[in-house]
Amino acid sequence: MRNFDDMPLCEPSLRILHVLRAPVGGLFRHVLDLAQEQAARGHAVGLIADSRTGGETADRRLARIAPLLRLGVVRLPMRRKPHASDLPAIARVCREIARLKPDVVHGHGSKGGLYARASGFVPGLGDPLRVYTPHGGSFHQQPGRALYMAVERVVASQTDLLLFESEFIAREYAKGVGPTRALRRIARNGLLPNEFAPVAAAPEGAEFLYVGELSAYKGVDTLIEALAALHRSGAAKARLAIVGSGCELARLAAIVEHYDLNRHVAFHGALPARDAFALGRIVVAPSRAESLPYIVMEAIAADKTVIATDVGGVAEIFGPLRDRLIPRDDPAALARAMAAALRRDPADAAAERAALSRQVATHFSVKVMADSALAAYAQGLSRKGRAPAALSEAAI
Repeated sequence: MRNFDDMPLCEPSLRILHVLRAPVGGLFRHVLDLAQEQAARGHAVGLIADSRTGGETADRRLARIAPLLRLGVVRLPMRRKPHASDLPAIARVCREIARLKPDVVHGHGSKGGLYARASGFVPGLGDPLRVYTPHGGSFHQQPGRALYMAVERVVASQTDLLLFESEFIAREYAKGVGPTRALRRIARNGLLPNEFAPVAAAPEGAEFLYVGELSAYKGVDTLIEALAALHRSGAAKARLAIVGSGCELARLAAIVEHYDLNRHVAFHGALPARDAFALGRIVVAPSRAESLPYIVMEAIAADKTVIATDVGGVAEIFGPLRDRLIPRDDPAALARAMAAALRRDPADAAAERAALSRQVATHFSVKVMADSALAAYAQGLSRKGRAPAALSEAAI
């Protein structure tokens, strides 16, 4: 698969409408970063997102970016799982497409991708470039995956461009959906330049830190079991700070109680990543499934030692150092990696952190992500007979 990171940008300005469901997590960050960068380059950008999730945090983040988005922000109810309300939601998205007349409709995640591409079955909406970026979700092994893949195959006929955030998810899409007529390109998640700044652990910080959603596929239970094994081996003072919220909180607290680790494990709730990084020295990402996790890149940019499982696109982040990754669902292997990190020579650890930071800075920046996306849009529009150079700058 070709990577168009170095291609020129789409010109003149485009009307770009992003559609996503939940304004939370890495997917939301990806969309906000991409939309803001596209708007900064003169494109008219809009967002459609769920009105039921995200809470005050999503409201604040959308309010901050709204003045930059000439096509506006629309919130409407969207359910996570298949539901009868999907039909009126799709109808509303179609009305917004008819009103805004975008050149590009870019759906993110399973529901956003469905809503954006289902509009292709509705006549009279023009012929925008329909783009889909999967973000893991339905492509992870989970109940209902066969149904999700069947839906993906139906709307694949209305997909002009598949814009993957990692090589991993591109392979998963090919396995789950099969060949399609769409162009396939890569636009990897990226960080901003100001994120490449060290965050030192506070003097009272824990030895280990987890930051992320408290859900089964994140593997926090494996991390707690590994900490228990570490204590049994003699590292009885090792502590763990857990930052995040989610449906697994009660179960994880029960596991901590079972291993008698209450004095060594602290739950801190959800915090911004860089605030969380001050709570611990070594970041552990014990996931069972991922696509291209921001938290791993953010921790590396913050000069944290990172222990991660070899899942999804994490190996793409580590690049030449991917041999440092460990198997998922293996508390013993994770405990060994944690013990080794505690014993490691500080100079060796610092050299590895610097190498990882250079790897991420080179290959995972918002600029590179936006360059790749805009170049892919240009390819897709040209393929549809709408070369960007022929586009008129429509009045807003």
